[in-house]
Amino acid sequence: MYDMIIRAGRQGNGQLIDIAIQDGKIAALGQLPAAAEAKRTLTLAGQVHVSAGWIDGHTHCYPASPIYQDEPDKVGVESGVTTVIDAGSTGADDVDAFQRLAAGCKTRVHALLNISRIGLLRQNELANPADIDPELAKAAIRRHPSFIVGIKARMSGSVVGENGLQPLRMAKQIQRDNGQLPLMVHVGNTPPDLDEIVALLGDGDLLTHCFNGKPNRILTPAGELRVAVREAMQRGLHLDIGHGGASFSFEVAEAAIRQGILPHTISSDIYCKNRIKGPVYSLAHVMSKFLAIGMTLEQVIACVTSQAADALRLPGKGRLEVGADADLTLFEVMSGPTLFTDTEAESRHGDRQLRPLAALVGGDLVLTQYGQSHHAFRV
Repeated sequence: MYDMIIRAGRQGNGQLIDIAIQDGKIAALGQLPAAAEAKRTLTLAGQVHVSAGWIDGHTHCYPASPIYQDEPDKVGVESGVTTVIDAGSTGADDVDAFQRLAAGCKTRVHALLNISRIGLLRQNELANPADIDPELAKAAIRRHPSFIVGIKARMSGSVVGENGLQPLRMAKQIQRDNGQLPLMVHVGNTPPDLDEIVALLGDGDLLTHCFNGKPNRILTPAGELRVAVREAMQRGLHLDIGHGGASFSFEVAEAAIRQGILPHTISSDIYCKNRIKGPVYSLAHVMSKFLAIGMTLEQVIACVTSQAADALRLPGKGRLEVGADADLTLFEVMSGPTLFTDTEAESRHGDRQLRPLAALVGGDLVLTQYGQSHHAFRV
């Protein structure tokens, strides 16, 4: 007898699937025999979509952070997201406290360690070179090898001050010294220029805020992909959305997608303010924007499951396969006119919106508020 069977969930490609869960893992997939038994059965009858658990690779969910903070479960399971990655809120000085807090969450929580020991204690955390200590970073990574899954460097002029590219060079050193961990690089206002930044990036690195509308965007004034960005992508650089409150432009995203330049990962850059007041609201809301501008449901789901798991090296995540962790997202694709806004005061009309009903983490079911109020799964 299985712990749980999910019957007739609809996948992103439209096909139906049964999923059996045992001891926190996916035990069987496909069309299960009618006689298969479980302690609990969710009968979706093709009316509810199911995918591997959604991964939000760029959040700010350390509650004690003085600038950008939130609660992991609010941006996680309560929003249909099974794994959240905090992108640099903490550095070597305070990552221990974050790890202790994260251990008590229902959501799977990981961190990208800020290369500045102080984390986001202030907006210019990379302005003082003394705050970038590779040995302290290495010690933190060794203390928390499963919690810290990568490192983060914010390469905006307001963050690095007079230091130019030096913080990024030090980030690459920290990366080399720690098993070539994924490095997420934030881009915003110059200096440094984007061409100089991406020249140092390559295989396994993530460029977040990739569709921002600032002058330091990935497109030339003529709307073509910058040569330096294309070359970095050929070396293995991944494009990450990192929507946030100031870093997503429909105009840039549409121009890029028309040229076949798709994001590798869709992330929210969510924290309490842009979750409550917008324009982020949730990972599902950000994902829905990409449905509105031409990406398919399968493409969008891949950006928060398999591709996110690969980019952040999360074993057992991101795929519906036997032996994988039983991390799943159950959601509806709601039809109806919806107005979406970016961070440049532009809007687009869409006709589909993703509404998470529940998240399963290791087989444990957590209903979203929408799931509680709009659905009663047949159990």
